[in-house]
Amino acid sequence: MAEKAYITPNVLKWARESARMSEEIAASKVPVSIEKLKEWEEGTEQPTIHQAETLAKAYRRPFALFFLPEIPMDFQPLQDYRRKTAKPLGTASIFIIREIQQKQSWISEVYEENHDHKLPFVGKYSIKDDPTEVAKDIISTLSIHPFHYLLDNPVREWIDKAESKGIFISRTSFIHSRLKLDSEELQGFTISDQYAPFVFVNSEDWDAPQLFTLVHELAHIWIAESGISNEIEPDIRFKDTLHPIELFCNEVAANALMPDLIMRSLNVHIFNSSKDVFKTAKAFGISSFALLYRAFNLELINIERYRSLKDEAQKEFEEYLLKEEEKKTQKKETTGGPNPYLLRLNKNSRLFTQVVLDAFRGGFIDPAQASNLLNTQVNNFHKLEAQLYR
Repeated sequence: MAEKAYITPNVLKWARESARMSEEIAASKVPVSIEKLKEWEEGTEQPTIHQAETLAKAYRRPFALFFLPEIPMDFQPLQDYRRKTAKPLGTASIFIIREIQQKQSWISEVYEENHDHKLPFVGKYSIKDDPTEVAKDIISTLSIHPFHYLLDNPVREWIDKAESKGIFISRTSFIHSRLKLDSEELQGFTISDQYAPFVFVNSEDWDAPQLFTLVHELAHIWIAESGISNEIEPDIRFKDTLHPIELFCNEVAANALMPDLIMRSLNVHIFNSSKDVFKTAKAFGISSFALLYRAFNLELINIERYRSLKDEAQKEFEEYLLKEEEKKTQKKETTGGPNPYLLRLNKNSRLFTQVVLDAFRGGFIDPAQASNLLNTQVNNFHKLEAQLYR
């Protein structure tokens, strides 16, 4: 007979609920009936050690946690700046937030214990300041190329420059192959910290929304406001329903990616056609929607033209997404998809990966801790490291 695990029932239930996992899904992981899972959570029955270990893995919690006498202190939930009507955060969103919180907490402690300098730009401004000035300071601090939008990969340019200044950037669209992130739940979030600020960007979106999300989240760091964001791309419909912090960070991102001077130098005829708007937006590394909103705010187009072009852009965008999806499918069929270690590197953050590998090679952390921090077996570290220099 299998040995029983005498877990603490309310801790087991808390672990499931904090993972935003339903009884039905949790029970299917073991697998057992929902009634049996309820018995474990109520304490009238105990799972076997193997069953409890399976649940610990599903909830992404240490197995030993189930034996604590009381519910443990967890990471504080991030401020939710999303609209009140936003889709509730699901299991994948909760898991990525928790994972980044763990990474951020570790690296911040390391830097603080080593008496590293605090980053001077964290909290340098507040929402009472001019977003134009904040945008200029971000560009200046990160040494962003003045014509970054003409580069082949502006997202990579911004990430590399941000990480060179000590800002960790994580990007992914999934926890694993069967648990994907939903951009309707969150597009990004920020953990603002004077030693180790962390930004997460949901890469389920195509590159243009990702760039706007990234710069929006950087603005959160400049005003020292940690939190979860969604529906970041500006839209007249949502202007009155967005949190003031989100409105401010959107303005900063718009000013950084579409400076006033460059916008006013555009040929006004591009706003006669949604196709020309799309081409111009693509050159900026942003979406047509962001460009139209910015043009409307600068009074380059009126409300009727904005709405008309936006409707046209929406149709073209949907067609574009279908074509992009076809390209991805074809590429996956011919090449087998992107390198899994490159995906893991982006998820961990390139800077974070380098710091952990350096700490491991220097003997400052043991193999088990390094493996846990990078979600990679030690004997595969060289595969992860190889992607750093590509």
